[in-house]
Amino acid sequence: MALFSRRADPTPLDGVDVVLADLDGVVYAGAGPLPHAVDSLTRAGEGRRLGYITNNASRTDSAVAAHLTELGLPTAPDEVVTSPQAAMRLLADRIPAGARVLVVGGEGLVVEVEKAGFRVTRSADDDPAAVVQGFAPEVGWSQLAEAAFALKVPEEQGGIPWIATNTDWTIPQARGVAPGNGTLVSAVHTAIGRLATVAGKPEVPIFDEAVSRFGARHPLFLGDRLDTDILGANRAGMPSALVLTGIDRPKHVLAAPAGSQPRYVLGDLRELHEPYPATRERDGVYTVGGASVRIDGPDVRILAEGERPIDLLRAGAAAIWATGRAIFGFRVPERLYADPFHRP
Repeated sequence: MALFSRRADPTPLDGVDVVLADLDGVVYAGAGPLPHAVDSLTRAGEGRRLGYITNNASRTDSAVAAHLTELGLPTAPDEVVTSPQAAMRLLADRIPAGARVLVVGGEGLVVEVEKAGFRVTRSADDDPAAVVQGFAPEVGWSQLAEAAFALKVPEEQGGIPWIATNTDWTIPQARGVAPGNGTLVSAVHTAIGRLATVAGKPEVPIFDEAVSRFGARHPLFLGDRLDTDILGANRAGMPSALVLTGIDRPKHVLAAPAGSQPRYVLGDLRELHEPYPATRERDGVYTVGGASVRIDGPDVRILAEGERPIDLLRAGAAAIWATGRAIFGFRVPERLYADPFHRP
């Protein structure tokens, strides 16, 4: 036995009792699973609970659970926390029980509105008490127009509440990246000049619901978007890992503002089970594994690339984040934001 031994760096899962994962871009893109996601999450669920948080309002929790089960991740409906469920919490505080709600969205949203005891309408002529809007592939001009008609009076002037399940600008699909609910909400906003109250990520209620439902004391959240997943987890005081299998890429990681910086950056979910190398700083040089980066005024300099692109990205992000300066104030070498990682 050696007299002196270096303790291995912990993995991102060490000490975690509940893993909470986003779905699109983390577990799957479209109908199919992302590489290594199912095996890695199955292994992560050994000795701890798995739960899922999704902003996608197009499907019910039962449908999502069935999809995950088909992919090889046995899941019960109550292990899926959805943005429509968070939206119902907001509605319950704003309108009377049993009130009529104009729904812009699909089955996932309709089911939650009815489960909450509200009545569903699709027409502004039915004098709804609120509008709730969520993503569904079938949402088109007619539904958006009905929302605009119902919301023409600002809320501060006696108009009705407008709740959006989420405002993700994009959604990963098997064929590429498609417009998300944020683009549809923006269309209504452009027509009426009002802002929606948002229920899902990056707002805190959906994270609070997940922590309560799973009894989490030391959760870890996995996401693929800085502006919703990571920002929301940070707001909720929850450690987070950004996985580069979805929307945000290395250049977005380098540019992440303080509120949207994850604790971990992962190339894919296999790295949940690998020791996560500590970031070391000495004389302004940030080193992760074999990669080292230094900031010289406006220049970001790579001193050593190391053997793993993910460690170079981690070192570069640590160096830039430590300055507190915006990314556009730097000259960044292309090698630092190279993108060899899987994307949908």
